Amino acid sequence: MAARVVSSLPLYHFSGDPTIERFVPHVPRSNPLQPPAVWAIDEAHAPLYWFPRDCPRIAAYTRDDREQLWFERAFATHARRVHAIEAAWLDRMRTATLYRYELPPAPFQPWAEAAGQWIAHEPVEPLAVVRLDDLLALHTAAAIELRVVPSLWALAELAVSDDWEYSLVRMANAVPRPDVRP
Repeated sequence: MAARVVSSLPLYHFSGDPTIERFVPHVPRSNPLQPPAVWAIDEAHAPLYWFPRDCPRIAAYTRDDREQLWFERAFATHARRVHAIEAAWLDRMRTATLYRYELPPAPFQPWAEAAGQWIAHEPVEPLAVVRLDDLLALHTAAAIELRVVPSLWALAELAVSDDWEYSLVRMANAVPRPDVRP
């Protein structure tokens, strides 16, 4: 039997709701084939959730220095992370308030389908909650280049790579993919 992996790092859940006293396993709307779970993210991947709920977004970031040079060339940046949202979401990004719930690591195990994500199959009570009012400032303080673009689709094609980590979230909410030109 394989040993159970337990996180010793902080684990978080982000929500627009400041009143959650207990997280109960559920099937996510965006992934209905998953068994019920409580979902958490580790500290290194937490910036993937510094966005308003349902905001379509792209993230690409290097795992180590070896990937950085190619990443800099591909994204025309010196940043280690690039996030992007559509311009239609900028006002919501400016005004959204999120709540970062810190969760106890003991009941969680790594979710094999995505780096930095953890799941628990039992109810979990948060240890603390922190209000996050300025999502743009969070990105700036973390040295994340945040791009605001008319459409995410061209950047999505660039982001998907084995050469660095990437995340495409809520793309069903993005503006329709433009027609492909010959």
